[in-house]
Amino acid sequence: MTAKQATATAVTCRNVTKTYGSGDSLVHALRGIDLEVETGELLMLVGPSGCGKTTLISVVAGILDRSGGECSVFGQDFSAMSQSARTRWRGQNIGFVFQAYNLIPSLTAAENAAVPLLLNGMNMREALDRARAMLERVGLGDRAKSLPNQLSGGQMQRVAIARALIHEPRLIVCDEPTSALDHETGHKVLELLREVAVGPDRALVIVSHDQRIFDFADRIARMDDGRIAEITPPKEPIDL
Repeated sequence: MTAKQATATAVTCRNVTKTYGSGDSLVHALRGIDLEVETGELLMLVGPSGCGKTTLISVVAGILDRSGGECSVFGQDFSAMSQSARTRWRGQNIGFVFQAYNLIPSLTAAENAAVPLLLNGMNMREALDRARAMLERVGLGDRAKSLPNQLSGGQMQRVAIARALIHEPRLIVCDEPTSALDHETGHKVLELLREVAVGPDRALVIVSHDQRIFDFADRIARMDDGRIAEITPPKEPIDL
């Protein structure tokens, strides 16, 4: 793999907070996050369960509203957008791999992978052609017509990854993308994620407990109790 030099800022978080509930039931999920993700970078968020990793990437991707602070993605602040504008911009610029896959049960693997293209206005035939090609890239070319209940957990995870990549978003955010994959498949998926998502105008953020893939990261941000505890420095470029 090749670690690429960052050229600009893709994500900026300044003192970002997120709370749930109120009074005695108030929960501080994020406690003043300061973080920048550069273009051309694969940043991994690691830390114990419940430390705020998934909450942070959900705020970055505009799925959750922050409670305080500032956050922008390629200069766009979701809090300044209407809900329809936010949905439209996110659909064009962000790919999200959910830990629970979030596949639509009544759609085939190809139809699930094609959803972002269809939402962005592409016709069904072209969208399905592209979806089948992307499924080939994640090793599921023979399962394009399968429904989610006919797939294993690892296969559903790869469909979710294909769906996140298919519209070539500028920012891809992944929540445990290799948790259901064996070692070899996990490495192939990370190689694909780097190839598609890490470029001069793109960035990739991955939440993971999977130490087998940590070497793919350019930097690793360690979280604890809703805070960034440590960020490793960038790696030197390596050509293999």
